[in-house]
Parts: sequence; C-alpha cells; structure tokens
Amino acid sequence: MTQPAGIPPLTSAAGRPAASRLATSRTLPLETHDLGTFDDLVDLVSGGGVVVLSGAGLSTESGIPDYRGPDGTRRVEPMTYGEFAGSSEARRRYWARSYIGWQRFNAAEPNEGHRVVSELQRSGYVDSVITQNVDGLHQAAGARDVVELHGSLDRAVCLTCGEVTSRLGLHERMSEANPGFMERFAEAAAAVGSQWGEQVRPDGDIVLEDSLVESFHTPRCLVCGNDTVKPDVVFFGESVPKTVVEQCFSLVEAAGAVLVLGSSLAVMSGYRFVRRAHQRGVPVAIVTRSATRGDAEATVRLHVPLGSTLTELRGALGH
Repeated sequence: MTQPAGIPPLTSAAGRPAASRLATSRTLPLETHDLGTFDDLVDLVSGGGVVVLSGAGLSTESGIPDYRGPDGTRRVEPMTYGEFAGSSEARRRYWARSYIGWQRFNAAEPNEGHRVVSELQRSGYVDSVITQNVDGLHQAAGARDVVELHGSLDRAVCLTCGEVTSRLGLHERMSEANPGFMERFAEAAAAVGSQWGEQVRPDGDIVLEDSLVESFHTPRCLVCGNDTVKPDVVFFGESVPKTVVEQCFSLVEAAGAVLVLGSSLAVMSGYRFVRRAHQRGVPVAIVTRSATRGDAEATVRLHVPLGSTLTELRGALGH
C-alpha cells in the first residue's frame, strides 16, 4: 500500500525530532533466578534519588493486560505505524476497535503499585518516573515529574496538519458519527458468549469482527478534514522523540538508582536506559514476574508479584 500524501514517514507521534524506533523485540531469556534479596531492594531504594522505569506489568492489577505472556512472547500483534499511516482501512479498523476498548481503558483506576510509587516520591525516595505505559495511571495516583516515553492515550494528533485534540472529545465525536455502534457490538459479543472487557489491550485496542469494522465512520481532523487522526502514542515501528530520550538519559545518569517495575525491557526504547545505568555504575533493581532483557545488568533482581512487593517495600521504609 502506498502512503497517502501529507502523512509523514516514521517519526514521533506529533512529528517531533525522533530517535531510535520502537522495533520488534529481542527474544527474552527463558529463565533467570533472583539476584539479591528483598532487603537488598530496601537498601537500594532507601538511598533515595531513585528513577522508576515502569512497564505494562504495573498496570495489570488495574485491569489493563500486558501484551506479553509469562515467557515474554506477545499475546497479540499490535498495529504498526506503517500499517496505520499507510491505509485508510487500517485506520478505520484501529479506531473502531479503540472506540470500544477505550471506555474500559479510560475507566481503569490506579492500583496499589501506582500508589506506592507516588508515596515513595512524596517521601523523597523517588525523584522521577519514566513510564512505557500510555494509561496515565501514575499521574492519577499523584505522581509528578512523569516522563511518558510512549506518549498518552489522553490525546490524539492529526498526522497531516499536527492538530492535537483530547481523546475524550474525539470519543464524543465518534459516538455522534456512529450511533448504536456500542449496542451492535454488545449484541455480537453476546452471540458468541464473549465479553469485550476481557479482550481490551494495553493501548485500549480490542478484538472486533470485520463486519462491525466496515460499518464504522473514521474520525476526521476538525482543522484539515483528513482521516489521519492518530492517538498521540508511539506505535511499533515508530520512533520515540529524541528530546524525550535525551531527557530520560539525563535522569538515569543523575540517579542514585534505577528501579524497573513490570517491564520486560524487550524493546530498546526502555532497555537502553537500564544499559546506560549499568554502563555509568548506577545500580539497577528489577522487580517483575518473569525474566527480562535487562536481567544481566541488574544489581537486584526479584521475580515477584508487583503490588504486594511494593506494599512491603513501603512498610519496610517506614511508610
């Protein structure tokens, strides 16, 4: 498929100067063992100056599933930037599915893990947060100085003219343009005994039948009228803005420690910060349920449930 005129090639979500792409991931190690103990984690965090690097695993307890299974392989294949930018039909498919999935996604609440990170920041242990998530749950829990590495689903941007709009406003426009769409989906889901809430993905996308997609009216930009409106997030195959990458490198290099929470580090967009910390002698603690790409660079490595572990960490620090 040819790329329509006016749509830029691979850049950041809003056309900003871009760094390396969010590419397909490297195979993760099949198994690694814990390195260090919970007490070592407490000692590392108690020194302060911590930069948190969070991934999708932190939001699973809020009802937002991870893209990956326990072995690090993807449960689903997300739409790539090339697919989205290169095809009106792909954009229709994305927005039809996102229209359904976003309502559950938008209703998600911060979980104990998000709250603990915010509390540790207020207590002076955590300086800043770099998140690979696009759900805004760190901010909803009260965290400040959050760098959204992959953007946010709260916004949408036109790839043709650069106009930025709120996702809520866009959702209201899609509702007006597609009356009865939610009801038709509910009927289709009931017919096969499925519940859409069980199918929502980390980017608010959802599984949807082709017949429903074909009836959906794609949102258009209010300024230029094109159907090239895109969520202001970094798609697979797209690039993280260079300014964001440089900001994150600066935070990591100045950190007392880096604390990875719920990220497989499978894509370079997050893994590079662990690698930079290791190169600069900044200790790295990784707390996840399973092996990660950065396990070899870890000072402390614990494969444990996040929520309960962070709650214990808060208690051990006297909060």
